[in-house]
Amino acid sequence: MPKTRIKTYDRIVQDSLKLFNEHGERNITTNHIAAHLGISPGNLYYHFRNKEEIVHQIFLSYRRFISERLAVPSDRQMDVADLVNYLETAFEAMWQFRFMFYDLPGLMARNPQLQADYHQFVNGELQTILEGHFREFIRLGLLKMDLEDIEPVSVNIWLVVKFWFAFEQTARPKAPINEASSHRGVRQVLALLKPYVQDDFLPAFRQLVARHHTAD
Repeated sequence: MPKTRIKTYDRIVQDSLKLFNEHGERNITTNHIAAHLGISPGNLYYHFRNKEEIVHQIFLSYRRFISERLAVPSDRQMDVADLVNYLETAFEAMWQFRFMFYDLPGLMARNPQLQADYHQFVNGELQTILEGHFREFIRLGLLKMDLEDIEPVSVNIWLVVKFWFAFEQTARPKAPINEASSHRGVRQVLALLKPYVQDDFLPAFRQLVARHHTAD
């Protein structure tokens, strides 16, 4: 069967994400994007009025990725492996959409729609997802945690994930950001969670931590 041709709209979003990640959003203009795609600026403006609309569409892709991949499963019980899988997914998302987190305040200052949607996502949908994870892990006996601790611990985890690659850039200025950076980030979050892991689950938990040491 012949390959399905990607629509110009989707190509603009995909290639813009690649360019923003490689060169930084501030350094890429709509003319750069059009030239990279081999289309006229007018063709690009037919789909997007400006660069801010492209950035906003990329954010919506990030939000869908997080919402779908971090959803609590409804067809089975969760276990300790899910804990690490969710963390790996979170860092994978940060890597795929990393340009957004190098200068998120600047992006939102230039893009009111992005600012509104980002705050709605973080303070609403994402908070609900994280709280659902913690409640399920507590119910299963994996974690022992007071319910009032869920929100501050969730915020701490989100802060580490959100700013991890920026931290890596400053802590290791001569080293490239790569898969090993993600492994170190996962271990950092697991260190935050270790005090809450119940004794019965500690052996499996330590095995998963060791896996990320081996992969580093």
